Amino acid sequence: MRASIVALLLAMVVVASASARPSADTTLRVTYWANSAQPLERVTWTLRCNPTAGTLPRPGRACARLLAGGAKLFAPLAKNLVCTEIYGGPQKALVVGSVRGRSVRATFTRANGCDIERWQRISPWLVPAGGVTS
Repeated sequence: MRASIVALLLAMVVVASASARPSADTTLRVTYWANSAQPLERVTWTLRCNPTAGTLPRPGRACARLLAGGAKLFAPLAKNLVCTEIYGGPQKALVVGSVRGRSVRATFTRANGCDIERWQRISPWLVPAGGVTS
């Protein structure tokens, strides 16, 4: 009787620790606005890696890039960063989900030189290239 209680408790600990571990999956929802001044005009894509699936164009390419770059692709800009005041365009993107089990939530714009460089880290494989429109 005592051995079965110990076995049951051990099984419960194993199940609890397995469910507490973060998943190594990559699952993202990407929302893109061609013009951030028109918030209702947006496109949303999904991406899942391992197995590769989703509505994002070329999900295999995106999964390969995410495997290489990881969650650091979504890191925010440093607060004291000096950026050129070059406007890159009205595009905006919001990426929410997880990359290899690590939560990400990042907003991308093309408001200045630093934002443009950050946008280019995930373009064109996750969001359209963007740029100033006439």
